[in-house]
Amino acid sequence: MNTNRLSKTIAAALNVQMTKEAHASQIYLSYAAWAGRQGFGGIANFLFRHAQEERNHMMKILEYILKRGAEVKVIAIPAPLENPASINNCFEKIFGHEVDNTKAVYKLVKLSQEEEDWATWNFMQWFVKEQVEEETLAMNLLDKMKIAGGEKMSSNALYSFDRDMEKTSDEVRPAQDVTTVNP
Repeated sequence: MNTNRLSKTIAAALNVQMTKEAHASQIYLSYAAWAGRQGFGGIANFLFRHAQEERNHMMKILEYILKRGAEVKVIAIPAPLENPASINNCFEKIFGHEVDNTKAVYKLVKLSQEEEDWATWNFMQWFVKEQVEEETLAMNLLDKMKIAGGEKMSSNALYSFDRDMEKTSDEVRPAQDVTTVNP
């Protein structure tokens, strides 16, 4: 008896997204190693944590595919992009990568809607919310760097930013939790 509840198209798209999440983990891992080599332990720590978060996203999709009775296809991931030229460039690349990932998530949501696969559509809503948080976090960090001088940040500003990053939460408060009393 066939217990697969995913169309071939949806299963293939989920496998592609799973691979994108694995690739994202490798990118964060690569950038973390680069930052650590540059002496930015706080930034490296933040990026290592984020690499693990992306791996968790990959596992979330893998488990969903299995729960729906479809086949998981683990394929090779591309090598991470070249190392950043600077800390500012590192976070610009991260933001660009997150925007690209958001577009991929939206395509999967649209596909699940077109196929009336409401279970997958519902499952993907978690990723939609997560991508808003990911982009917001990256934008907030880029804004902080811009205030501190962007590419021309002083060594004191870089030192402070690195120390702040070690303690920076990976979480962003969802918009629905924000009020005029508690912005």
